[in-house]
Amino acid sequence: MNSLFLRNLAEHQQLMNLLHDLDPAIAEAGQQLAKVLTQGGKILFCGNGGSAADSQHLAAELTGRFIKDRRPLAAIALNTDTSALTCIANDYAFEQVFARQLTALARSGDALVAISTSGNSANVLRAVEAAKAAGVYTLGLLGRDGGQLRGLCDAAIVVPHQVTARIQEAHILIGHTLCGLIEAELGLD
Repeated sequence: MNSLFLRNLAEHQQLMNLLHDLDPAIAEAGQQLAKVLTQGGKILFCGNGGSAADSQHLAAELTGRFIKDRRPLAAIALNTDTSALTCIANDYAFEQVFARQLTALARSGDALVAISTSGNSANVLRAVEAAKAAGVYTLGLLGRDGGQLRGLCDAAIVVPHQVTARIQEAHILIGHTLCGLIEAELGLD
């Protein structure tokens, strides 16, 4: 197996086989996120790098459409407003880029999906702390051992792998599953 693709595919398949144990946590998270939307709340997402892209992708699946044509669902990716990100990073600190936006936009009854492959991203940690102070449900979509976020979030789904690319591949599968569960829970499937 000399091909890089085949090596990556084998590693990916091995990881996917480890994810069966996450099913109960994913199901519970889908129910909780659907409950937030049912009660008039919104889902906020944040992450850095590839996790920022996943945040934006998943928010779009909810505000746009995922499986079926249905009403838009309230979701915001906090990493998409470059003016807010650069203003806050410049005037305060990069660690505050999500926390300040969350403090401005989130209300008790909302949810934050904090995505971090390490579980230790300082700006994501600050966002979770701000969310908890505001009465916002926090779900960590994490990797490796879950890092500091694992114990800080209300619920954590941890992909048990060390390679960032494999963790991100699992995160998007889990994120799509959450979107499907939300639609099913809301009777939109």
